[in-house]
Amino acid sequence: MKTKEFTLQTDREGMYNVTVQVRHAIQESGVKSGMAVVYCPHTTAGITINENADPDVKHDLLLGLREAFPDRREFRHAEGNSAAHLKSSCVGASQLVLIEDGHLLLGTWQGIYFCEFDGPRTRRFYVKVLADSGV
Repeated sequence: MKTKEFTLQTDREGMYNVTVQVRHAIQESGVKSGMAVVYCPHTTAGITINENADPDVKHDLLLGLREAFPDRREFRHAEGNSAAHLKSSCVGASQLVLIEDGHLLLGTWQGIYFCEFDGPRTRRFYVKVLADSGV
């Protein structure tokens, strides 16, 4: 399957549930068993899997990342967004999710999130669906 590109508009900081877009890419691919790679090509954003039932979890994750990676006077990066780069490196640029019977193999409370650490921006993310080889 061809890699599917998605775009989204972000606020200064946030976690955006992209599970529906990933499911759409899987349905479009027709793959019944395999994997989906969700990839973010930005160095101040990331992709994670976490709880999608309680919106307070998103708040708490962002709060924790802000406290773990505060903006510091000592940072030298000229753009002034070193804390966003640190958060992105910690969260990661991609997630690999299993596909069984044409569906994402996620836990009951899990969702896939695009994490913005340096917005507002127009962002992209990609989904590549890979079928099992049949081995």
